[in-house]
Amino acid sequence: MSPKIPLAWLQLTREKTRLVVALAGIAFADVLMFMQLGFRDALYFSNVRMHSSLQGDIVLINSQSNAVLAMKSFSQRRLYKALDLPAVQSVHPIYLDYASWKNPVTGRPRSILTLAMNPEVNVFNLPGVQENLDKLKLPDVVLYDRSSRTEYGPVVATFDQGKNVTAEVRGRQIKVAGLFTLGASFGADGNLITSDVNFFRIFNHRQRGLIDIGLIKLKPGANANLVVQQLRSYLPKEINVLTKEEFIDFERNYWASSTAIGFIFTLGTIMGFVVGTVIVYQILYSEVTEHLAEYATLKAIGYTQNYLLFVILQEALILAVLGYMPGWAFTMFLYKLAKDATLLPVFMSLDRAIMVLILTILMCFISGAIAVRKLEAADPADIF
Repeated sequence: MSPKIPLAWLQLTREKTRLVVALAGIAFADVLMFMQLGFRDALYFSNVRMHSSLQGDIVLINSQSNAVLAMKSFSQRRLYKALDLPAVQSVHPIYLDYASWKNPVTGRPRSILTLAMNPEVNVFNLPGVQENLDKLKLPDVVLYDRSSRTEYGPVVATFDQGKNVTAEVRGRQIKVAGLFTLGASFGADGNLITSDVNFFRIFNHRQRGLIDIGLIKLKPGANANLVVQQLRSYLPKEINVLTKEEFIDFERNYWASSTAIGFIFTLGTIMGFVVGTVIVYQILYSEVTEHLAEYATLKAIGYTQNYLLFVILQEALILAVLGYMPGWAFTMFLYKLAKDATLLPVFMSLDRAIMVLILTILMCFISGAIAVRKLEAADPADIF
């Protein structure tokens, strides 16, 4: 063990109150960064769960579409033209739109995202969809997302009790025939899945033959990237051809760069870093100022400026590690509260835990490097 470590530790623990204040400040900054990053990642993750669930290799969308929130329809003939390529196994049109759902109990309307497909083939790899496909063939029947927000009414509890659940969707009476799990997002508080026939019953203003997403399944062994290039040259420019991964990135990039939400969460993380840096700087600066005579004595007997810098950085590292632990623990508690309250996927990830730890250490090192500058002018002759 380095002989400098006890000196740094003794310096910090000499003033217990100051140490506690410093750790609380670092923990607060860590919690702020954790929460901002957690909400930002929940934003991205929640809005691409539908994209990730698609059981296909290539996605076609209108080139004017920006995200699920702003999809533009296109002719399904463009999708079926993809069957001309020998590598294509099957194509599947998908429809989506927002409808007004009336709470069965209170009658209050709330927007809900409705997804539709041909029930002969399941294109969504989501719990509860496959076993309920046959029910979607009945008229005016939908599947309800059990992870939707409670403002839509006690749908899940009523259904689990074996009772019939009916509700008004866009002025049409529908029946909930089953439950599936997708989850709320920043773009939709709740979700429905129904058949393409029922979709046009609900959205009777929609023109038949126009779809929102075209899903393509390739034959085993086919190269998706190669087929994408072929489709881009084969289909009109009005069609955006994406691999499934590109479709996920397409949605994520929209929320990251085209909305204020992604910027706000990133800015909040930066502010947490700045706040922590200022707090640690004030603590270390006070510590250096109060012990300026001792540091000057060390310089007088031969210790270099780099040695003193190393001691201060050790103090910064100790503060970073000790302050990080309560910040991480309190964040876990807040994540659970946020997840229960919003139904968003707010959870701790290993990457985020490591990132915030690195930011905390960097934050404390920057503070220490700034605070130690006062030692450059510490002349023993002047002090004594």
